[in-house]
Amino acid sequence: MRLPSLNALRAFEAAARLGSLTRAAEELHVTPSAVRHQVKALEDELGRPLLRRQGSGLAPTEVAIGALGHLRRAFDALADANRNLRSPARAPVLRVSAVPSFISAWLIPRLEAFQSRHPEVTVQVDTNPQQTDFHRDGVDLAVRYGTGGYPGLFECRLFSEHYFPVCSPHLLEGAQPLLEPADLARHTLLHDSMRLGRDWPAWRDWLEVAGVLDRVDPESGTHYTMSLFAYQAAVARQGVALGTTVLSMDMLAAGYLVKPFDLELPTAYGYHIVCPPERRERPQVAAFIDWLLEAAGEGCVGMQG
Repeated sequence: MRLPSLNALRAFEAAARLGSLTRAAEELHVTPSAVRHQVKALEDELGRPLLRRQGSGLAPTEVAIGALGHLRRAFDALADANRNLRSPARAPVLRVSAVPSFISAWLIPRLEAFQSRHPEVTVQVDTNPQQTDFHRDGVDLAVRYGTGGYPGLFECRLFSEHYFPVCSPHLLEGAQPLLEPADLARHTLLHDSMRLGRDWPAWRDWLEVAGVLDRVDPESGTHYTMSLFAYQAAVARQGVALGTTVLSMDMLAAGYLVKPFDLELPTAYGYHIVCPPERRERPQVAAFIDWLLEAAGEGCVGMQG
């Protein structure tokens, strides 16, 4: 069976993935009319429509959806083959994306262990806080913070999370010691002002469950745009931060921070390993996922794709 034009297949895949002829043209470095012409020629050759209007953009037709995964895997395989042909002796590269706080607080202190185990792999860490577009950004694997559910992608929950107050151990023995939750009224509350949704951990929720919302102003204190800033302020004895399991674990283990109270609340948010299913099969990606799960001390509790 004769295969359709490779350029036409690339134009269709890009337009379907990006939902726009213009964005597909920008990615492929051609004009929108060229993309339209290629897609139309492919539709004429196959005898069926492949794209349809959806709102202000484009979406694949039902018959085309099943082919897109195969096309993406095929283009990834071609890209790998091209890299190997051009630089056969080059070490495999693994590009990882995650939010800056996770990279700084958890990944960097542990990454040397992976590199010692796999010295042949060159790791590139991308700190882009925005949601990863794997095909556009060239990222192999991402660690996303959210509630899960990433259609069409391999997904594995790395950490579940709880949240709780944390502070410098010096605040436990100061002039106004933290003996019970109501004592928070005499201390500065440190906030992470970035909220991803209504279930995002917040002081108001913890104080309400602790039964002291009527005695402690949940909005008072200092607000930071990154949680790590709040932790650093807590280490510097400037107040009490609302810690989360992953970001505070090393500072708690080292004694820089302590938990003044036992109350922990679960959150729907957690860290998830995410990647296109076809990249899951790359040796360096599979090795990194195995290492992440081992380092986290948890198994894979959910998978899609």
